[in-house]
Amino acid sequence: MRQFPAFFNMDDASVVVFGGGEEARRKVRLLAATPARITVIVSEIEPGFAEEFVGRITIAPPGHAGPALDVARFAIVANRLDSNAEKAITMARQYGVPLNVVDHPDLCDFTVPSIIDRGDVVAAIGTNGTAPVLAKSIREKLEVLLPKRIGDLAALAARLRPDVKAAIPDSKARRRFWESALTGPTADLAYAGNLDGAEAAMRGRLVHSAHAEGIVHIVGAGPGDPELLTLKALRLIQEADIVYYDRLVSAEILTLIRRDADRVPVGKSKGDHSVPQETIHEWLIASAREGKRVVRLKGGDPFIFGRGGEELEAVRSAGVVAMVVPGISSALGCAANVGLPLTHRDHAQSLTFVTGHAKNGGVPDLDWSALARPAQTVVVFMGVGTSGAIAENLIQAGRAPSTPVAIIENGTRDNEIRVFGTLSELPHLIQRAGIKGPALLVIGEVAALPEEAIARAFKDHVA
Repeated sequence: MRQFPAFFNMDDASVVVFGGGEEARRKVRLLAATPARITVIVSEIEPGFAEEFVGRITIAPPGHAGPALDVARFAIVANRLDSNAEKAITMARQYGVPLNVVDHPDLCDFTVPSIIDRGDVVAAIGTNGTAPVLAKSIREKLEVLLPKRIGDLAALAARLRPDVKAAIPDSKARRRFWESALTGPTADLAYAGNLDGAEAAMRGRLVHSAHAEGIVHIVGAGPGDPELLTLKALRLIQEADIVYYDRLVSAEILTLIRRDADRVPVGKSKGDHSVPQETIHEWLIASAREGKRVVRLKGGDPFIFGRGGEELEAVRSAGVVAMVVPGISSALGCAANVGLPLTHRDHAQSLTFVTGHAKNGGVPDLDWSALARPAQTVVVFMGVGTSGAIAENLIQAGRAPSTPVAIIENGTRDNEIRVFGTLSELPHLIQRAGIKGPALLVIGEVAALPEEAIARAFKDHVA
């Protein structure tokens, strides 16, 4: 580690920036976010520079650099390396002021890192001044992982710190409190924008820390590809104390759960409901009442044929805080991976999601006449076992036997299977491909588009 990272306290600080061009302007933008007094030393300044920072900067000629440097916490030279820049560097050295020279790390006492600013939470990424573009790239990746309101949570902790110290004199016990309070339900409320609720929860935890309840997050895991997880879903499964997961959640996503978290499989498959739904409700509630951070991880989206509504109602009815994190529905993820637009101006002006499996088994009682109308796409979830009846009912209701269909099993995963054909062939296509499910049935003219695109590409290649 060639450079030691540190943060300057900018309260009542003075800083000096040499230069009046774009580089100087960028540095001043960073500094203007602090309470520091900023002096810009320049003989000529670009149009708009002074107006952008009116009231925040003092502009002074080079002859006044000495008094400004005499009280400066640090200085930045942000003009071209010419005689004026060399004079600025020499003067800063004479005054013993820590110095940064833009684009010249060999002349710097310190470098300006790439910064993530979340109020009281600030992260900085440096590369010893050798690769600032790489530092920016790393910052962008970290930026999306840090909740936008994490600074509000830090400010809340600062506000309550005296009360916590008074209530918990023992430093080890106090540390355990903060570890729990800043990563549990209190944090979840703050990240959701409910700061009053977060403060009430933290004060309640302080008074009744031994009996504090946890929170249940019903989280959509998407169709299987871990890169299709939402950022919030990723954060929650990495913070959870216990994860109840479905059979449809991919192994790659399960590896993202933190190693010391409990993992409980509660998934169902056709004809095998090893854990009744009511039992899942009871387990979610019991774990939350033990003060745990609970994640109910479900394939696709919890509110699209995922029974997420039932679980949300059951948990909230028990007086436990529950929140829902949407996931990319398997219909959307699988179709996108195949290159199958579910709507299209030329072929499908409406889109309908239906289940192919009734609550008590068998074929669901659907409005087959409505589903048989032309110029629409019908996506069937859980329809492998009832595909024959689905095709028959649609054809009897008026949908053409030649209507294109696509069957997608394990969409977005390495073992994905894609089959294309017509509605009259549907059950035979499934049987011939050995598809067992989970799979999506896409019925409508758009289902032919991926095959047509492949055929065109092949024709062009041969030509």
